[in-house]
This record gives sequence, C-alpha cells and structure tokens, in this order.
Amino acid sequence: MEKSIEISLLYDFYGELLSEKKREAASLYFNEDLSLSEIAAHMGITRQGVSDLIRRSESELYEFENKLGLYSRFEAINASAAKIKEYALEIAENSETPFKELALKITDEAEKIEKLEA
Repeated sequence: MEKSIEISLLYDFYGELLSEKKREAASLYFNEDLSLSEIAAHMGITRQGVSDLIRRSESELYEFENKLGLYSRFEAINASAAKIKEYALEIAENSETPFKELALKITDEAEKIEKLEA
C-alpha cells in the first residue's frame, strides 16, 4: 500500500490522539494534499517546522498502531466478513453443495471475528 494512503488511514483511526498542531499539519498534508510551503503559510510556521510536525505525526501514528492495532483489527474483520459473504453467496447459488461443510466454514469465520472483538 502506498505510504500516504496508509498514513491517511492511520490518521482516520488515531488522528484525534495527535496534538492539535500535528493533527492540522498531517491532515493538510495527507488528506488535503497541500505542499509543505502551503501548509507553512497557512499555519504561520517555517517549511522545516511543517516537515518536522509531519515526520513526528507519522511516527506517532505508527506507534499508536503498533500499540493498539485498531487498523490491523479493522482489516482482519473486513477480510473475515468478506469471506462470510462469499460463503453465504456460495450456499445461495449452489443448492446441491453440502450445507454442513459450508456452515462449518461460516462458523469458523464467525469465531475469528469473535476472537478479534474480545
């Protein structure tokens, strides 16, 4: 995944945990796609100051993810939900397939979701 997209996703999960200045700089840079110079003019600080804020923001966002893992859990839940949907569609489309085997697959995926939410 492209780094700027990854940071934007992490920002969605953890942006509120950043200081106000870091949050503003990161949002303008990653979400609004402004240049360092544009952000510096907007915030009334130097380009180097903006660069430092963004670098520290990135570092903190990755640290939050390493400690809390909310984004990873979100992705895992979505992947499991997609498999559940796939299996359910397979049951609906293939009435002659053994329902027991597919029901077990659905149960396994549901158990994975339960463990993630615990």
